[in-house]
Amino acid sequence: MTVRTALTCAALALVLGSASVPKTQAETVKPGPAGAVSNPIEVSGVKAPDSKLARDAAETVRKAEDDLLFQHSMRVYYWAALAGKRKGLTFDPDLLFVAAIFHDYGLTGGYGASHLRYEVDGANAARAFLQSEGVPESDRQNVWLAIALHTTNGISPHLYPIAALLAEAANMDLVGAGFDDFTAEQRSAVEAAYPRPPQFAEGFLQALYDSLKHRPETTQGTGLADVMAYKDPNFRRRDFSSLMRKSRWVTEP
Repeated sequence: MTVRTALTCAALALVLGSASVPKTQAETVKPGPAGAVSNPIEVSGVKAPDSKLARDAAETVRKAEDDLLFQHSMRVYYWAALAGKRKGLTFDPDLLFVAAIFHDYGLTGGYGASHLRYEVDGANAARAFLQSEGVPESDRQNVWLAIALHTTNGISPHLYPIAALLAEAANMDLVGAGFDDFTAEQRSAVEAAYPRPPQFAEGFLQALYDSLKHRPETTQGTGLADVMAYKDPNFRRRDFSSLMRKSRWVTEP
């Protein structure tokens, strides 16, 4: 299984350091029995993959996620795959599916004591799952990076298709970015199969807050800090300008 990527191994090593990430309980994720995605729908020629890898990934994630998160992840796969097809991009559907289905895994209950960014928790879990399935290291790292960066605006679009499509699709499902790039028929078909509840926005914001309130420091520099400010009136964003003006370089005689 390979993914065409514009990112060289050297560049990946630069971004990921030694490609090692602090181990968490997510590193022990093992696939459950197949069958979580049965009879996947087809939308404009796009279907969720029905491979063993995809079925195992869906089953693993479905055990940990409630309906709101799981349906969101499934919609994200379809928005990503539909966008990739529309743009004529080449990508591995299995790897895109794993990235989409695991991208919010770090929000699940198993990370109640984690102080990593939730995106890194999900990326670690996806990488561990792919390793358990015998997927090559280069593909595992591509999925890791796609998930880890999906909330960091301005970077993913310049990487390989899976990373770019995952970030684009997550933004589509959460804030409607690129809404009109999809036809009404496509939107209706995806939402009919994986429904968006009327109070999805508030439900998702609450899911984010519940996962992040014990690790607010990890939200700094992303839109997740906005969630903390919305939910917690005592939350204060880190001020980079203040950090520079009050650093030891300035205060030391």
